[in-house]
Amino acid sequence: MADSAGQPGDDGVRGDRSGRGAVPPSGATAVGRRRRLPWKARSDLTAHQLKRRKLATRGALAACLLCVGAVGYSVGEALTYPGDDSTAARLAGWAREHEMGVVVDKLENLQYRIDPPEVGGSLPSAALARMRATAPPVPVHHQNVPLRAPMRPLVSPGLPGEGVWRVLSAAHGDPVVQGTYVRPDADHTSYQAAIAWISGKKARFELHPGVREPGGTFSVPPNVPEGRRTGLLATWNGGFKVTDGGSRGGFYLGGETAGELRDGAASEVFYKDGSIRIGQWGRDMRMTPDVVGVRQCLDLMVDGGKVVPDIDVDSKWGATDQSRMFVERSGVGVTAQGDVVMVVGQALTARTLAELMQHAGAVRAMPLDMNRAWPSFMSYDPTKNPANPEPTNILDFDNPPERYYNQATRDFVAVYAK
Repeated sequence: MADSAGQPGDDGVRGDRSGRGAVPPSGATAVGRRRRLPWKARSDLTAHQLKRRKLATRGALAACLLCVGAVGYSVGEALTYPGDDSTAARLAGWAREHEMGVVVDKLENLQYRIDPPEVGGSLPSAALARMRATAPPVPVHHQNVPLRAPMRPLVSPGLPGEGVWRVLSAAHGDPVVQGTYVRPDADHTSYQAAIAWISGKKARFELHPGVREPGGTFSVPPNVPEGRRTGLLATWNGGFKVTDGGSRGGFYLGGETAGELRDGAASEVFYKDGSIRIGQWGRDMRMTPDVVGVRQCLDLMVDGGKVVPDIDVDSKWGATDQSRMFVERSGVGVTAQGDVVMVVGQALTARTLAELMQHAGAVRAMPLDMNRAWPSFMSYDPTKNPANPEPTNILDFDNPPERYYNQATRDFVAVYAK
């Protein structure tokens, strides 16, 4: 027969249907309840035990406050460091620096699924005006450097000015830096990609570090300071982060190295004479006394004039499925004549970026950075002030045209007239 404490056979203890354990009957003593707690009631403690508990509690509280303060200080530092990075870019960078890159990637993937790029449609009026503006802003004579022949648009029929090269920066009357605009594919017709071409014979190239990426104490400044802007023609962004291993390569400048230079990595290599080569480290270029800088990022996307066979392998070009996302990307390549082509686009996959660089004449080309905060290409007009030429973004991204006049958080390339 059952008693008031429970059913027959349950020893006076009701079973918890959730499976979490036994629940004491209503008649259990206070002592029985206390024994099930992980600590004793204050009334059961001696004076010595009370003192030890107080010290332990204060120590735990202090440790918690210290952790919260350290995180707060770290985030605060990320939000206030020099440079023009947006708040979102700063927080994402802080998370990646603290081994939370997987979280950032998942958030970016979620954001992309919620708000994917538009399919179809027409270019906005500002983009159309930019595409049509093919008249040179400064006088050029084209004797030594002719304007390039128009590039066949990727979308048919082409729009007025699409694929037509125009002068972006001139030196000694020659259009040393030229640019054009195209729509990247037949589906994403409301977005632009910009292509810049730079004469390898008429320009010299310099690698600059960033304050935070790769950081360190390089002899080269993390910006283009006043007094070193005369003859500046162009700048473009660096690649994936070296310090968290995202670039799968290293950074070398003036005898100092961040990360580790990897054989097989796609590399921009800078030489004492101001020239640049782009190719595979260990095959096309290697360390010699003439090398002053190396910037590695992933692998070549174009090799031997062809898009690489594994261009659709996600693991090669970013986290998870990001290589197939139509997002902002940048890349750089070299032509058979040694000229440089640089591509930035608003809605590109790894494949469409590679195809654009190949279409522009690159025989070897590599990815740089992606997402709105990082790709950039600026040209510079010395007409008003040769010592402080006016910068212009080839496409509108987060950072202002003066990005590299200020202290840059990430590495970049500066191009000067010879």
